[in-house]
Amino acid sequence: MKIHYILISILIFLSLSAFIPHFVSHGHLTHTPHYNGGSNRDGIGKYYPYMALDPEYAVPNEPTQITFSVQDFAGSDVYDIETMVEIYQESTGERVKGFPWTVRDIGDFNLYYVFANPGGYEIVLSIANDDKMVNHNQLDAPRSILSSISDCNCQRVIFNVSISDSWGLVRNSLLVISILIPIIVLGLVLGRTYLKRRNEQSVSRMVPEKETLKYVIMLLAIAGGLVHLAIFPEHGSQQIYYSVFLMAAAGAQLAYGILYILINFTSESYTGNNRKFILSQYRKRVALNLFGFIGTSVLIGLYAYSVIVAPPLSPDNKSESIDMAGIMAKAVEILLVVGIIYLIKWEKKRVDKMLVTPK
Repeated sequence: MKIHYILISILIFLSLSAFIPHFVSHGHLTHTPHYNGGSNRDGIGKYYPYMALDPEYAVPNEPTQITFSVQDFAGSDVYDIETMVEIYQESTGERVKGFPWTVRDIGDFNLYYVFANPGGYEIVLSIANDDKMVNHNQLDAPRSILSSISDCNCQRVIFNVSISDSWGLVRNSLLVISILIPIIVLGLVLGRTYLKRRNEQSVSRMVPEKETLKYVIMLLAIAGGLVHLAIFPEHGSQQIYYSVFLMAAAGAQLAYGILYILINFTSESYTGNNRKFILSQYRKRVALNLFGFIGTSVLIGLYAYSVIVAPPLSPDNKSESIDMAGIMAKAVEILLVVGIIYLIKWEKKRVDKMLVTPK
């Protein structure tokens, strides 16, 4: 059993390594931008600004929320700052929108804009060094050098964004493919291994019972883990605790699937009349199945809770939206729970029958 603990430790370490980058502060944004948005690495003056678009994969001719979060270098809120925001079209250098100098009670604020055309845009955030030295409620003149602070007692940072009609569809398609391909490959490998074992064991007339179901359960468990890994970049970025939860869920499901391989296909089956050995094998399988049953049931329950009411520590205090990845994950997990329940009952009946059979 030592190998099992080593395996779990490795999976936990890999999981922790995966979400360590998400501990980096990302301001008060509802999510860490992976596409449109981010932060200026060096900050500007005494401030550290963040920006994100919502929706992140913004499309032309639809309202887009531009969220800014300005903090100091300690990650604390800043108050009573004066800002100006400009949007330039990258291809022409034309300023297509400007939001005049405005006093912000706090560094977190939202602006709204409809991008008319697909392509690249540059969003320029200006922060006054001294609000007495800027043109209140007015716009500065457009500039050919966007970062220039000539004739402005301010600091400026530029965020590059891309507006596309199709990139969101491409991204979602790649997400589905990234989930399906590993599952299909894994299913083919397990299917081939299963057929090989069946052929070998049919010769000796010792084909284990319910072996097909065991392969299905193993595949479903690993598939559930892969789905959680696939949705991690988007959902995990909304809140650090989501990162911990998603990686823990993925690690537990992958560990369960791999442990299922180790226990069910590398250990001896119920053979002979050794009562102690039979009970030992049975307890291993029960412990493994209960781990899968309880853990998967908790995941299903938490998902149901999160789509009905706002989950704890939600960044926007809203319930989660139902998406295709979530439906896929829960469908896999429901099938997994049904299979585990059936297998637990079958194992119990089988062992009871073996223990009462006359030696």
